Amino acid sequence: MTGIDSGDTAFILVSTFLVFIMTLGIAFFYGGMVRRRNVVNTMMMSVAVAGLISVVWVVAGYSLAFGDGKGTFVGAVDKLFLNGVTPDSAHGTLPELVFAAYQGMFALITVAIISGAIAERMRFSRFLVFIAAWVLVVYAPLAHMVWGGGFISTAIGSLDFAGGDVVHISSGVSGLVLALIVGGRTGYGKLSYHPHNIPFVLLGTLFLWLGWFGFNAGSALAANGIAGLAAMTTNTSACTGLLTWMLLERLTTGKCTLLGACSGAVAGLVAITPGAGYVEVPSSIAIGAIVTVACFFACSKLKPRLGYDDALDAFGVHGLGGMVGTLLTGVFCTLAANPDGAAGLITGDPTQLGRQALSVVLVAVYAGVATFAIAKVIELVGGPLRVSAKDEARGLDQTLHGETAYPAFTGMDLN
Repeated sequence: MTGIDSGDTAFILVSTFLVFIMTLGIAFFYGGMVRRRNVVNTMMMSVAVAGLISVVWVVAGYSLAFGDGKGTFVGAVDKLFLNGVTPDSAHGTLPELVFAAYQGMFALITVAIISGAIAERMRFSRFLVFIAAWVLVVYAPLAHMVWGGGFISTAIGSLDFAGGDVVHISSGVSGLVLALIVGGRTGYGKLSYHPHNIPFVLLGTLFLWLGWFGFNAGSALAANGIAGLAAMTTNTSACTGLLTWMLLERLTTGKCTLLGACSGAVAGLVAITPGAGYVEVPSSIAIGAIVTVACFFACSKLKPRLGYDDALDAFGVHGLGGMVGTLLTGVFCTLAANPDGAAGLITGDPTQLGRQALSVVLVAVYAGVATFAIAKVIELVGGPLRVSAKDEARGLDQTLHGETAYPAFTGMDLN
């Protein structure tokens, strides 16, 4: 156990728990936004993610992402089933088991984000097959390329402190591609869809916000000043995003909504993720504000105009927010904040913005193409991804799971 630091280990164990509850936070966040006849199905997707992807990560995901091979685009197979990962093996100042568990939580939340794009219309069994394949084909290679010594971090030199590329761009773009393949909800563009339980959305936001401290601060992989910086920039960006969304609602509709405040907070959290440990605190205010403006108009104006049904704005908030946040990291990053980072556009190195942009394009293209291929193979082998029109009309809670969130609900209304 030489080199293991008990303080760092305790910190990352707590961070692991915090990131885990984010997946359940997504269940409440997304569950509150769908119609009440589909809330069980929507929440079940996140619950199933927690079970299935945890096992897939142990079996092969961790090895493909952080195996000891020197691959440019993917790890190795030497750590399948966590082979050789023992209580005595170390990753830096952490037991490798703790590091593996912490990184596994990132895979969980990334997959859970995707479910928001196809809410209320995808077959549950097909979704499970898709996410199992997606983690191995998309997430694990990207984690290796960014955090495992692969192409994006070494050859390109892009910065991604806690998952702008790996988590948010990959899940947002994949969600959009999957939504386009599955098709929009019946009546989309003609019917009005309203969240059925705003308090659920607030509860989910609470879990996400709390978990994000483990998500970003924990990515320092040590209980040190960089973790403190990441915690402060995380909260500041989230608060700025919340206030910015409220202001935009007030200017455009005359009212501030709780759903909007929650959406703004999440946009701010997404925005700061790639730069949380690389930018100074005042910059997190600018990042939170800029990205929230982009996400607000993408969700309220761009999506209706283009007509795609990203049901719960997985792309509009996570995909686009991750892209803009990654680019802004190249603008605001500074060696004064983190000597292990880089200078950015406003601190003397305009080329860093180019590196960030190149990683955005690479991740978006890879995730999009791979998602399309996985979905089409599943359709070819297993049949349609989408539920039948009859099941969709009745509600997925009853037709796919045989239970309802609200037993008194008869299922006769549209919402």
